[in-house]
Amino acid sequence: MAQWTSAVGPAQLARQLQAQQPRPAGPGARKPPAYRALADGIRLLVLEGRVPVAARLPAERELALALTVSRTTVAAAYEALRTEGFLESRRGAGSWTAVPAGNPLPARGLEPLPPESLGSMIDLGCAALPAPEPWLTRGVQGALEELPPYAHTHGDYPAGLPALRQMLADRYTARGIPTMPEQIMVTTGAMGAIDAICHLFAGRGERIAVESPSYANILQLMRSAGARLVPVAMAEGLGSWDLTRWRQVLRDAAPRLAYVVADFHNPTGALADEDQRRQLVEAARSAGTVLVVDETMAELHLDEDLEMPRPVCAFDPAGATVLTVGSASKAFWAGMRIGWVRAAPDVIRSLVAARAYADLGTPVLEQLGVNWLMRTGGWEEAVSLRRDQARENRDALVTAVRRELPDWEFAVPRGGLTLWVRTGGLSGSRLAEAGERVGVRVPSGPRFGVDGAFEGFVRLPFTVGGPVADEAAARLAAAARLVESGAGSGGTEPPRSFVA
Repeated sequence: MAQWTSAVGPAQLARQLQAQQPRPAGPGARKPPAYRALADGIRLLVLEGRVPVAARLPAERELALALTVSRTTVAAAYEALRTEGFLESRRGAGSWTAVPAGNPLPARGLEPLPPESLGSMIDLGCAALPAPEPWLTRGVQGALEELPPYAHTHGDYPAGLPALRQMLADRYTARGIPTMPEQIMVTTGAMGAIDAICHLFAGRGERIAVESPSYANILQLMRSAGARLVPVAMAEGLGSWDLTRWRQVLRDAAPRLAYVVADFHNPTGALADEDQRRQLVEAARSAGTVLVVDETMAELHLDEDLEMPRPVCAFDPAGATVLTVGSASKAFWAGMRIGWVRAAPDVIRSLVAARAYADLGTPVLEQLGVNWLMRTGGWEEAVSLRRDQARENRDALVTAVRRELPDWEFAVPRGGLTLWVRTGGLSGSRLAEAGERVGVRVPSGPRFGVDGAFEGFVRLPFTVGGPVADEAAARLAAAARLVESGAGSGGTEPPRSFVA
């Protein structure tokens, strides 16, 4: 029986390999042989999780044709990977990716670092902050006080607790978008909301237009659902939606869904203005595309003089074209797994009906906690604390990176939790691997793109400040020196650890 569980086509693997920047050679060093460069490239894709473990690789002849190299080069690269433990083969079954014994399996998302690793590793992989106390504790206490009546019921509320649906509807109405509770479904985080939307609207093989770059975990969710991702490149700068490109893609590709983060975009931090929002809704409506708008960062405006544009759903208040997704995870705490969808009532009814075959509902206690916070004003107090912390962290990280890595380029966003950094010509994938060696975990740019794009970038979240931000930047600089010297990747010794 074959040991592989998925397959990577020659064209796909060639695109990913060709998008990688070559490893810099140290002073006086010779360029590595072609087979060694190819083996290093495949090994890096496996360690990054962009080629899954147990994925069948193309036959030697197929990959040689796709890369326009000799079959001997591919054969030698495969043999090197087998020797290092990154490839297994069997006659008649082909060759599939592996990891050497003792290495943790790489993940394809951006999972938080395990707590036991926090002492030795600075985690810049997860864009999430600690809970804004004392408001988490107060919210849980308030929820416990309100729990008894619900404890006498079955506890399943597929659309969400009526009180929380009404609260969320009232908050949209207060923002100028009249909303009924029938337009709200409470979900298990924003990921749960988008997963439900994808399963309802975009079956396997359907096209979904996405910003390029975009949020890595959502891209992987859509890939896992079998969607065909259609990237729409963003322009330079922090007001960087290119509406000409969006209109062309929506017209020519006719995607069933489009996914955008208009408020402090993840990863770039960009903020779409009102005219861009209006044009995007008009283009989606004309193309018959359902526009999924992720508002999870919307409350994290960090500059006090910033006047926020109206929500995207203000240009489609009925919710027929725009499906808005919100969440407590970024604005409050990632451990509070409460999200929601705002859409037309018939869309909400369809989402709720489909949910019977998924998770049935969202935990009651956490819904009560969010409702208590929003009803009592605790939510606004907590989000204000969150903004202050994120602002301080942003400013500290920007100062530290500019001091330690003056060749790296970025624009400072006015909100959100992420900094999108051009790494001065260095490979983001190699920096991520080298960072593991020096004690800093950072996601590389290709995680946020489609088929190997953004190799020259990394994403840095505002999750550390003060001396920790200084140390994080110093470790990033050490990782950059490893990559520049050619010691950050390659060879037969794998990195000591890898967490995606």
